[in-house]
Amino acid sequence: MASSSVTPLLLLVSILICSIVATSAGNFYQDFDITWGDGRAEILNNGDLLTLSLDKTSGSGFQSKDQYLFGKIDMQLKLVPGNSAGTVTAYYLSSQGPTHDEIDFEFLGNLSGDPYILHTNVFSQGKGNREQQFYLWFDPTADFHTYSILWNPQRIIFSVDGTPIRQFKNTESIGVPYPKNQPMRIYSSLWNADDWATRGGLVKTDWTRAPFTASYRNFNANTCVISSSGASSCTSSSSNGNGNAWMEEQLDSTSQERMKWVQKNYMIYNYCSDSKRFPQGLPPECATS
Repeated sequence: MASSSVTPLLLLVSILICSIVATSAGNFYQDFDITWGDGRAEILNNGDLLTLSLDKTSGSGFQSKDQYLFGKIDMQLKLVPGNSAGTVTAYYLSSQGPTHDEIDFEFLGNLSGDPYILHTNVFSQGKGNREQQFYLWFDPTADFHTYSILWNPQRIIFSVDGTPIRQFKNTESIGVPYPKNQPMRIYSSLWNADDWATRGGLVKTDWTRAPFTASYRNFNANTCVISSSGASSCTSSSSNGNGNAWMEEQLDSTSQERMKWVQKNYMIYNYCSDSKRFPQGLPPECATS
C-alpha cells in the first residue's frame, strides 16, 4: 500500500475524537427522516424496512438525522425491478454548500433484461468529475444486497456485499483536496432522470409501469457523529469490541485482488482512463490509484 499522506497528528486527533463507543441497533424511525415525496416514502415493519416510490408526479427521498465526519456505513438495497429505464436510485453521503464534499452510489435503471449501471463518484471541495461505473455480477432487483462506504482519514472504499470495487485515497500531498473537514449526512432518493440516465437519455421512463419502488433494510453504521454544537462522538452498531478499527482500515492483499477482479471484469467506465475528456492530462490522483 502507498503510505498515507495524512499527518500522524491528524490521525491521532481523529482517533481520539472517536474514542467514545456506544452500541445502537439500526432503525429507520430512529436514524432517518423522510424529506420529500408526499407519502411515497414509507417506513414499515416497526422501522426495519424503508421503501421509496416514484410515479409520474414525484419521486421520494430520506436523509439521516445525524451528520458524520468519517464512518463505515452499510445499507441493504433491493432496486426497482423490471423495466426501470429512466429511473435513478441514489444513495450517498454529502455535506452542504458550494464547496461540498460527496461520496456517491447511484443506480441507473435499464430496460428489462439489461443490467443496471452502478455509478460512483467522489466530490471534494465542490469538485467531482471522478466517475467510475460498473455492472454488477448479480441481479440487484431480485434480492437485497449490501452497499458499503468506508470513509476514514486515509481513504474511501466502496464495497458491494463485502467486495471492494473502488478506492479513493487521500492524495493531499500532491494537491488533491480530500473530504475530511465537512460533516456529511446520508441521503437517498428515487427520481426520474430519463433525460440522461439510460443510454444518455435515449430510453425514456415507461410510466405505465409506475409506481417504481426501491427497498432498504439493515442499516449499520460505525461513525463519528457531529452534534449541532460541533462536538463529536462515535457510535457503533458492532459488538466485536473493535468499534474504532475502521478509522485505520485499509485493503489487505486479498481485498486488493478482489477489487482488481471487479475492475477487470465489471468496470465499464473509469475517468482515470478517459484521456479524451482530460486532454491536458489525467487528474493527478489517477497516478496513485
